[in-house]
Amino acid sequence: MTEIKVPELAESITEGTIAEWLKKVGDHVNQGEYIAELETDKVNIEITSEFSGVIKELKREPGDTVEVGEVIAIIDESGDGSSDQGSNEQSSEQAEEKKEAAPKAKEEPKEEAAQSTSSEELTEDERRLATPSARKRAREKGISLKDISSNGTIRKQDVDSHSSKKEEPKQETKKETKAPAQADNPAKPVERIKMSRRRQTIAKRLVESQQTAAMLTTFNEIDMTNVMDLRKRRKDAFQEKTGVKLGFMSFFTKAVIGALKQFPLLNAEIQGDEILMKKYYDIGIAVSTDDGLVVPVVRDADRLGFAGIESEIRNLGLKARDNKLALSDLQGGSFTITNGGVFGSLWSTPILNAPQVGILGMHKVQWRPVAIDEETFENRPMMYIALSYDHRIVDGKEAVSFLVKVKEMLEDPENLLLEG
Repeated sequence: MTEIKVPELAESITEGTIAEWLKKVGDHVNQGEYIAELETDKVNIEITSEFSGVIKELKREPGDTVEVGEVIAIIDESGDGSSDQGSNEQSSEQAEEKKEAAPKAKEEPKEEAAQSTSSEELTEDERRLATPSARKRAREKGISLKDISSNGTIRKQDVDSHSSKKEEPKQETKKETKAPAQADNPAKPVERIKMSRRRQTIAKRLVESQQTAAMLTTFNEIDMTNVMDLRKRRKDAFQEKTGVKLGFMSFFTKAVIGALKQFPLLNAEIQGDEILMKKYYDIGIAVSTDDGLVVPVVRDADRLGFAGIESEIRNLGLKARDNKLALSDLQGGSFTITNGGVFGSLWSTPILNAPQVGILGMHKVQWRPVAIDEETFENRPMMYIALSYDHRIVDGKEAVSFLVKVKEMLEDPENLLLEG
């Protein structure tokens, strides 16, 4: 027998949560084949088997927290798929199928059709992320996975929560019958959902950031007329030449790097009683996913042109949405840019991505009347920008000057494009 252990994940990650078993007891696995998906604080990792054989035992359930080095499965390297355990399980499954088949013959045609439909739906849902225990509980309760709402992998508690919601009206009616006096103040329907490990980590880090840093936010606004005009004139030629679209993010990344070079304390971090000045520009780009906000990093962004930045941001964004980010994509970073404007945000105060001491918030481009001089107004595409910074090492004068520099470079984008 051979033990399958949780592998070393990363220097800062010591545990994870089993999101889903990709194999079950009795299955034959080959060396290097995926057997489980592990959810960590930052990314999901697929655990592979280092041996070929038959799975004899799964020691932990989906949703369990496991530590690095912990044994989570046992594999029989001499097995060929016909082990006693596999045979017993197969016999058990056959017995269960016969047991389920007996009452079906006695049911009314309508009920039989309903169960058949449920079985078909489960077959169609096989590719949907759901833990084995969740599938089993759904079968036991006669619930289709299609009817269960979930932000990610469907777990057993999601099925139980869905089942409880279906039973609530009956429970409320019973309460009203027993205690008519409570009819004027009935219990309100609620749904209790367990926070994913990643959401818990995000919540913890955001609170720690606010409690640790002396965070302050300063604002300015940018006239986006010249950036939008430049993109309009050059976007087709740019895409034809480079194969990527010319977006706003490359302009902002270039402007941020230019401003960081003039105000290097915003590209630093505090370590004890020392300031670590970073001589590189690894820019984090906040990306929203179904599991929460992640910040993949564009490495050495100062060495990339506009096409290189746009390509990196696009690739990282796709990996984030497909849950394919590696730990190396998220580690480090010297400064972060977040764009709430894609969701329609007009104004916000972004929270620092600790241990970084600066984060730039972009917002929605909004047409507004702008005073050109004492007598003239024009409608211009304007964007509010916000810089949150750690006041422990960055003074207000430096922060405001940084934001003004970003504004000046974006309102004269030809120079940025020539440099990139």
